[in-house]
Amino acid sequence: MKYFDYAATTPPYPEVVRAMSEIMDKHYGNPSSLHRYGEESERLIRRAREVTAGILNVQPAEIIWTSGATESNNMAIKGVALRKGRMQGHFVTTMIEHPSVYETFRQLELFGFEVSYVNPQPDGAVSPEDILAAIRPDTLLVSVMHVNNETGAVQPIEQIARLIKSHYPRVLMHVDGVQGFGKIPVSLKEWGIDLYSLSAHKLRGPKGTGLLYVKHGLELLPLLAGGGQEQGYRSGTENAAGIAGMTKAMRLIIEQQPRQYEHLCTLRDTVQQAIRDIRGLVWTEVVSAAPHIIHFTYPGMKSEVVLHSLEQQGCLVSTQSACSSRKSVPSRVLAAMGMDRTHAGSGIRISLGDEHTLEDVEYLIGALRQTVQSLRSLERR
Repeated sequence: MKYFDYAATTPPYPEVVRAMSEIMDKHYGNPSSLHRYGEESERLIRRAREVTAGILNVQPAEIIWTSGATESNNMAIKGVALRKGRMQGHFVTTMIEHPSVYETFRQLELFGFEVSYVNPQPDGAVSPEDILAAIRPDTLLVSVMHVNNETGAVQPIEQIARLIKSHYPRVLMHVDGVQGFGKIPVSLKEWGIDLYSLSAHKLRGPKGTGLLYVKHGLELLPLLAGGGQEQGYRSGTENAAGIAGMTKAMRLIIEQQPRQYEHLCTLRDTVQQAIRDIRGLVWTEVVSAAPHIIHFTYPGMKSEVVLHSLEQQGCLVSTQSACSSRKSVPSRVLAAMGMDRTHAGSGIRISLGDEHTLEDVEYLIGALRQTVQSLRSLERR
């Protein structure tokens, strides 16, 4: 089978696997323990925090380790909402966010908070002016993802953040950076981002580890109460092996980013051109596309049918985000872009990784042609 679902999860780097295996074997002490084994684990975590902060060009104390982007997103949004015992306020987000952001805001609405959901343009990107227009005097935070996980549309977060800070300096900016980091540049300090979420397993690191960047001086209400680890923000014994594995994956992916960007763009463009040439498929054109995500629709055919047909051809792809793919409903993201149910219910996402070759995508293109041909014949029957 050929795996084209890197936006859902990635195979870990061999170096990450080796590093984690050694740590789990030799450095299993609790980082909070005062004895030698505990100090060894604590030292590993401290070093990982320093390296990660250097990669993101932030302070080590601004890095909070979590179990992944879902926890990081919840911590950022709910932490702002509920700090200082507050139970009211206004938020701004978009209709194309990952479920871990979108559903968190829906939950806050049940608590009594108000949320404005901004639709994207038909090209998949939200307008900075639309975001600015949604802000009110009681707005606490704006949350916009860097790269949409379904369509690959790059959101103008730099322009949004700068616009917010110039007009409403007290409004906080949160970015879900899961699909952007390691693929396209980001500058947290320069752009004025206050909160930034990452997940290791999207970066060829381990599952179950993530981080939240929290700008110095920003106060959040912790979601988890307990032993006070991670500066009191995230109680619970730290996952030293996962943290070290995430740090190594981040270092490797950043080192390879310039070279891999060109490689992925070449593969992406090859697949996109083939999709344009296959009658029946409609490439989802976005204004600014990430290098690793390709999206198309097959109007009149359910996305699950297309997915399983491609799987029979030896290619693994996905429909919506991995968190939503088992729900047989039209895509919320595609509907927000103005697509009708015929298109929104037939979307397919192909996501590429650094290990893919031109031969791999040529195989995929052949599978796409065979899939469409077989489904046409079934439809005629």
